[in-house]
Amino acid sequence: MALTMMACQDKQKQASEDYIGKSELTLESDLLTPEVLWKMGRVSDVQVSPDGKKALYGVSYYSVEKNASNRELFLLDIATATSKALTHSSKGEYQATWSKDGKYIYYVASKDGKMQLWRMNADGSKATCLSAYEGGIDAYLFSPDESKLLFVSQVPNGPTTADIYPDLPKSSGLVINDVMYKHWDEWQTSIPHPFVADFNEGALDNVVDLLEGTLYESPMKPHGGIEQLAWSPDGKVIAYTCRKKTGLDYSLSTNSDIYLYTLEDGSCKNLTEGMMGYDTNPVYSPSGRYIAFSSMERDGYESDKNRLMIYDSQTGKMRDYTADFDQEAASLAWSADEKSLYFVSVWHARTHIYELTLSDGKIRQITQGDYDFENALPADGCLLATRHSLSRPNEVVRVDIANGDMQVLTQENDHIFNQLALAKVEERWVRTTDKKDMLTWVVYPPHFDPTKKYPTLLYCQGGPQSPVSQFWSFRWNLQLMAAQGYIVVAPNRHGLPGFGQEWLEQISGDYGGQNMRDYLAAIDDVSKESYVDEDRLGCVGASYGGFSVYWLAGHHEKRFKAFIAHSGIFNLEQQYLETEELWFANWDLGGPYWDKSNAIAQRSFANSPHLFVDKWDTPILCIHGEKDFRILASQGMSAFNAAKIRGIDAQLLVFPDENHWILQPQNAILWQRTFFAWLDKYLK
Repeated sequence: MALTMMACQDKQKQASEDYIGKSELTLESDLLTPEVLWKMGRVSDVQVSPDGKKALYGVSYYSVEKNASNRELFLLDIATATSKALTHSSKGEYQATWSKDGKYIYYVASKDGKMQLWRMNADGSKATCLSAYEGGIDAYLFSPDESKLLFVSQVPNGPTTADIYPDLPKSSGLVINDVMYKHWDEWQTSIPHPFVADFNEGALDNVVDLLEGTLYESPMKPHGGIEQLAWSPDGKVIAYTCRKKTGLDYSLSTNSDIYLYTLEDGSCKNLTEGMMGYDTNPVYSPSGRYIAFSSMERDGYESDKNRLMIYDSQTGKMRDYTADFDQEAASLAWSADEKSLYFVSVWHARTHIYELTLSDGKIRQITQGDYDFENALPADGCLLATRHSLSRPNEVVRVDIANGDMQVLTQENDHIFNQLALAKVEERWVRTTDKKDMLTWVVYPPHFDPTKKYPTLLYCQGGPQSPVSQFWSFRWNLQLMAAQGYIVVAPNRHGLPGFGQEWLEQISGDYGGQNMRDYLAAIDDVSKESYVDEDRLGCVGASYGGFSVYWLAGHHEKRFKAFIAHSGIFNLEQQYLETEELWFANWDLGGPYWDKSNAIAQRSFANSPHLFVDKWDTPILCIHGEKDFRILASQGMSAFNAAKIRGIDAQLLVFPDENHWILQPQNAILWQRTFFAWLDKYLK
């Protein structure tokens, strides 16, 4: 008995040591540091209860020491703004949803090394694993009556090397016959398929692969999830998003469609036949009469306007409700009475909640302020949303539909922010060289003294069509940069959404053009201020922002004293042949570099940063992850080598196990320390 008790105590002690949860800490300084940033909980995935009075949400916690993370589930009472932890384990719980009666909570968590479906009581008790599916369950949706389960699981992407040569079971080689053999950060050895099964107390019977016998993806990689699939309210039809292409055809096209799969006979209808761009994320109205979805018009243009389309099953007609709305729409959600549809949209570097009234097609902005909202979920007499800003990470907020008043319902990181002095964020409008006005965020160091002079950073955005909005990043964090004593200048240059389609589309085929003049206009404008030290300017950016850094290094005319490029494009010809999503390169660059008759393409490739290395004269730090298949690490290595050969002080930071983003805690801290050490060396 004593030995049994000791063994049990040892297991409990080990579980406690392995557990990663909320960090209670007392700060030594009121300035934000990388280490403090990684102590913050990350709130996500709000799910409103069937009665609209409660909500589930998850919080991810990170341990730099353990180089690991954990995610817990919480229950929020909307009326009292109080939260209760539902889980306390080291395995992590994801994708929580309510049962139809609100008595149970479903989620996915690991079981024997694979993600499986779990269920617990609504108070967090009696957690039980319900599935043991051999391929694991990546994501799921119950049918409205909960008799069936729609789930996503991986299937082999063709025969493996061992299938071809059974006597070489340990060979790691991949025999490749077409492009799209890699995507984002993985070799395409498996692809996601949607499955539907009868669900009876956890048993999955009569499992059907909706894409059986094909190598098509649904949801679509690399970032698509369960939002790309939906059940009809009567449980008879499954809507799923799919680009029914493979290999080279897949790599050249964004033409995805929404398919309606009828369970009774297995028939399938293409709802968006003839619509040539991205059609994604179907959302049925409560009665099932309407299907709302996001749609882009042009094939190959992944940054096209995301239109709000609604299909009326009674009339068979489709309508674009954003035809006269020079903004895009995302995160669609129906009101319970089916009279309105809510969505979020970015405008002037803020992402707000909007309401579409179906009867007259009018669109009304609900929220105001310097925020980015991620969603808008109907609850009991209000909306719930996750909201962040340049000064705070996500929290759950209650939004009054009529007047937009907001109440913050969670305080996940108040214990940290109550100890911090934050940077002031200022909106500034800069005149560009083409006589337009450009919104630019200027972030000042905490305890800013206008009588002093400060080193100043130009922040170059990636995308290139991603907004410099009220974003909160755990890597490219403007508050963190300011806390290290830097003024940060972040322009919404040409090519970014939120300023109309003309402003957005200007960048296509104009790499190295107007958007670069915008960057220089922004830093020159802010540098006129007495508190900016013009002898201590730096320039930083990632992805297309890294391209911008490399390009500006050959064109800055002595403005900057230090550069940092993360995952940047250095050689456009090399990039065209190395990247995986060729539709992007074709649209943004105009076509292949060997097409000498294509003036747009020739102009793009003539602006490749590697062609201007002879003009480089400033220290540069190059950072790259070797699992980055979007922009290969060879780009960063080439830039570093070029700088060293030219006799310029340079440093290379390589992560063999990271992709386009740096995600592991200790790698992220190393990234930040190297980043600021480089800037401090030349700007302080």
